[in-house]
Amino acid sequence: MNQKTDNLTGLEEILGVHFKNKNLLKTALTHKSYLNEHPKASQEHNERLEFLGDAVLEFLVTDYLYKNFNKPEGEMTALRASLVNSQQLAQVARILKIESYLLLSKGEQKDKGRARISILANALEAIIGAIYLDQGIEKTREFVKANILVHLPEIIQKGKFQDPKSRFQEIAQEKFAITPTYQTLKEWGPDHQREFLVGVYLDKKLIAKGHGFSKQEAEEEAAREALKYF
Repeated sequence: MNQKTDNLTGLEEILGVHFKNKNLLKTALTHKSYLNEHPKASQEHNERLEFLGDAVLEFLVTDYLYKNFNKPEGEMTALRASLVNSQQLAQVARILKIESYLLLSKGEQKDKGRARISILANALEAIIGAIYLDQGIEKTREFVKANILVHLPEIIQKGKFQDPKSRFQEIAQEKFAITPTYQTLKEWGPDHQREFLVGVYLDKKLIAKGHGFSKQEAEEEAAREALKYF
């Protein structure tokens, strides 16, 4: 028995979804590290649901943008990325209080850094996959519109959809006539969850560092940090 998931009514109220199959929601909240410490748990971890939810979310966001914005492909791609990136999804997960219901190992519970952002984003995607299996595409569309697409006006207003690497390159070339370069400073972790620390340089000067679970993600984080100085 686990107090977090024995009664999921509170979370269902927040989500606005009452599951026919409660086990789907319980699975969506189960990180694989939890099962390492609780091998007798009846549910599987949430990676398969995350895989499904990621695809469903991308489709629904793409469909909405296509139908509501007459913009070039590149701009719509940037808008979609701003809605479905880990930072944004983790923020939505926190608003929905998902963190309070997550099943994690003791070690993962203590980690409040970059790894927690990834865990929260993945859990939200897994919940979207669970809603799709339990309620169908239209209910999932309602959920995505109410909780994810609702942030689109602010993203557009603040220019958050612009790629940080492109923005920093424009500024660097305009101010210094230099194109930024990126260098991997460190990489660690198992092959399936590699982590990277990347530095962004102007000429030979290190401007900022970024961490991520891919080189691209780390480079974007480094560019985002560099933009704070200009």
